[in-house]
Amino acid sequence: MDLNRKKILITGADGFIGSHLVERLLEENCQIKAFVYYNSFNSWGWLDTFPEDKLKDLEIFAGDIRDPNGVRTAIKDVNVVFHLAALIGIPFSYHSPDAYVDTNIKGTLNVLQACREYSIERVVITSTSEVYGTAQYVPINEKHPFQGQSPYSASKIGADKIAESFYRSFSTPVIIARPFNTYGPRQSARAVIPTIITQLLSGKKEIHLGSLHPTRDLNYVNDICNGFITLTQCDVAVGKEINIGSGTEISIGDLANLLIELIGSNAKIVSQDARKRPEESEVGRLVCDNSLMKELTGWKPETPLKEGLLKTIEWFRDKENLKRYKKDIYCI
Repeated sequence: MDLNRKKILITGADGFIGSHLVERLLEENCQIKAFVYYNSFNSWGWLDTFPEDKLKDLEIFAGDIRDPNGVRTAIKDVNVVFHLAALIGIPFSYHSPDAYVDTNIKGTLNVLQACREYSIERVVITSTSEVYGTAQYVPINEKHPFQGQSPYSASKIGADKIAESFYRSFSTPVIIARPFNTYGPRQSARAVIPTIITQLLSGKKEIHLGSLHPTRDLNYVNDICNGFITLTQCDVAVGKEINIGSGTEISIGDLANLLIELIGSNAKIVSQDARKRPEESEVGRLVCDNSLMKELTGWKPETPLKEGLLKTIEWFRDKENLKRYKKDIYCI
């Protein structure tokens, strides 16, 4: 599929990955409709930080992914849908699992129903490596069993399976893109890298974290966005679920020490019980087998971990960016 001049809806365009995908697709000469979460502040999330020359090229649609009528209205006149809108944050899913079902499962169903109704040319559903749970073998390929180790991951498993069913039942042209851990500028403080960086840049002498032993496959946000785009352009990817990741892993403890070194701090790492997941819910190891992605699209990550972390640190050093984060509060 050639994306040039295609009209594209991005749900979750106001969020971390979504806002970066907006920028990348503008570079691809696409017409973008940005679906943002309706709120009384009239906030467009990270899109509010865009310069005017970028904003003028966007069509903003404020709505709620849980509302089928609004979703249907947004999708009616587009060619391609990237569905990124989701309720994130694993700790909060212990507290409010109903909200995750409503947003992540029913919201995805709303998108699929509308895409089927309007015969959308391509539908990219955003999954997560959390659907695999703790690795039963590594690297993790697409045949790895699903494990719902948190209400969040269970809701994403449900969304993926609904998407698969629409492809098999109605030939809806679905691609399930499954990024492993993404990081970079604008990421929520509910993720570990912003948690560490914001504490370090605020001058704290103790960095408070949860478990230090789990490993993650970390990917710079621009690489993930490029993966989304190459998948969408790949006709043989339709009907498949495809991992996007680096194939390397680093423990949370080693990551924290690396960030301490890159920032030039002498802070100590403190593991707090309050920040740890329940024992059976903790995902101990994630490392991606990206061979299918490479085979189908030729994609490969271009940003080494240190380079991506330095870019992320540089963004957080901007006082206007850093002040958006409540670094003294544990964000669940």
